[in-house]
Amino acid sequence: MNKADKVSFAIRTLEELYPTIPIPLDHKDPYTLLIAVLLSAQSTDVRVNKITPILFAKADNPLDMVKLSVAQIREIIKPVGLSPMKSKGIHGLSKILLEKHEGKVPQSFADLEELPAVGHKTASVVMAQAFGVPAFPVDTHIQRLMYRWGFSNGKSVVQTERDAKRLFPKEKWNDLHLQIIWYGREYSPARGWDLEKDIITRTIGRKSVLKKHGF
Repeated sequence: MNKADKVSFAIRTLEELYPTIPIPLDHKDPYTLLIAVLLSAQSTDVRVNKITPILFAKADNPLDMVKLSVAQIREIIKPVGLSPMKSKGIHGLSKILLEKHEGKVPQSFADLEELPAVGHKTASVVMAQAFGVPAFPVDTHIQRLMYRWGFSNGKSVVQTERDAKRLFPKEKWNDLHLQIIWYGREYSPARGWDLEKDIITRTIGRKSVLKKHGF
């Protein structure tokens, strides 16, 4: 297979496995998605989904969030980790949304990335999942699989995102980044990996990866 054939095989397989694609983080609108994605940094979606209902019961919009103190937010979100930084970020960005954006989450990468504790990946998730703007957020699963499939050298998230956007059709970015995440969790995890079940890697994977695992 050449590179184009491999890309087509990956897309086709992912679409067959995930014709409907669940959103990993529970949310009801762009603001609650933004907060959930911020909380997910160096944590798990499962853990975040246990904490956000508690937080959102007290504050699910910027106005109510700024009524809480940073300490109160921190106490609620402690289980997801990095709570000192995340609590300041949540309080700070909520204040900015009220002051500069009429309490609404802005629909631009530049405005999102100016918010406290919001980096490019978080902005990309919000743009893709809340507003339907083509983006390709790269998490650890995508980084791992793009390397295993020989689609990127895996040296940096920036390079992986660039390679993904170059290889995959733009109209499929928003679906594919989620499909790859689910595939990575279910068929190609970092630990406990069974290459027999991982049909995409087994079929198109990097030769050095396959050789290392006896294929």
